[in-house]
Amino acid sequence: MIMKPEHLSELEINCAVITVSTTRTKETDTSGKTIQEILAGADLAVRHYAVIPDDIGAIRFEVLLALKTCNCIIVNGGTGLTHDDCTIEAVAPLLEKKIDGFGELFRLKSFEEIGTSTMLSRAIAGTVKGKAIFCIPGSTPAVTLATKNLIVPEIQHILSHANK
Repeated sequence: MIMKPEHLSELEINCAVITVSTTRTKETDTSGKTIQEILAGADLAVRHYAVIPDDIGAIRFEVLLALKTCNCIIVNGGTGLTHDDCTIEAVAPLLEKKIDGFGELFRLKSFEEIGTSTMLSRAIAGTVKGKAIFCIPGSTPAVTLATKNLIVPEIQHILSHANK
């Protein structure tokens, strides 16, 4: 579906990719690299990239740092149910408005690929001061699905509305 022109604003989109993991490094972060490749393929600039541990303080610090230069922040990893998964707990309190449909649609699309285990996904999105933050699972198939099929097609629309 083509968006009505009045729903889209001309704006520069600068992206951040933050990988939350206690085991990955920038060299072994295939999911972060996948997100960056998809964004580059859509002519979206990645201005910030980091790999950080599963730690609420570290995650919040990195997201707040990215918000200084980026208006589209994609945080991958740390969204599961294990004792050390804390991305949602770190980011959710920062959100001024939640984009509930993002998590719902991500789980619907994931269900089509992986079945009922998608109910374990705590993918969320929202806005802060006119900027969008997406928290997605860290597997390469999950980041591909979220970035390619949901974030890239709608980021200009989301940011246009968030800045009205």
